[in-house]
Amino acid sequence: MVNFKNKIVDVKDAVEHIDRLRQGKGKVVFTNGCFDLLHLGHISYLEEARNLGDVLVVGLNSDDSVRRLKGEGRPVKNIESRRAVLAGLAAVDVVIVFEEDTPRKLIELVNPDILVKGGDYTIDKIVGADFVLQNNGEVKTIDFVEGYSSSAIINKSLH
Repeated sequence: MVNFKNKIVDVKDAVEHIDRLRQGKGKVVFTNGCFDLLHLGHISYLEEARNLGDVLVVGLNSDDSVRRLKGEGRPVKNIESRRAVLAGLAAVDVVIVFEEDTPRKLIELVNPDILVKGGDYTIDKIVGADFVLQNNGEVKTIDFVEGYSSSAIINKSLH
């Protein structure tokens, strides 16, 4: 049985860890996000992303990064909680926390075979898409499950 803690990797150890997973397994898929309140939409999205390859790496925005992107009061769940919940999912093989506002540096470090984002993005707006495409990788979008969003859940609970 896999311990979820073994799936949580520091940026400095990421390349070595992912290279070990990549050997003999094939395609590495990368996605990223805040994953503040995990919901059905996230689960569906992560399962679909994992099914595109053999190893799913999730870049997770740090608390400070989420605050800069989403504003005060976010994230609702702290980094320890968000990364443990993600790492506990069968679809997720690796969770790496990043401090920057975008995962660009992390994408270049991981060098995924497939970069995935939600259907609300167009490929020209996906951070790191140019890098992945230049390195013979693929960039894909996955449709959202309608009616699920952390922001909508938070806003609904406030009213």
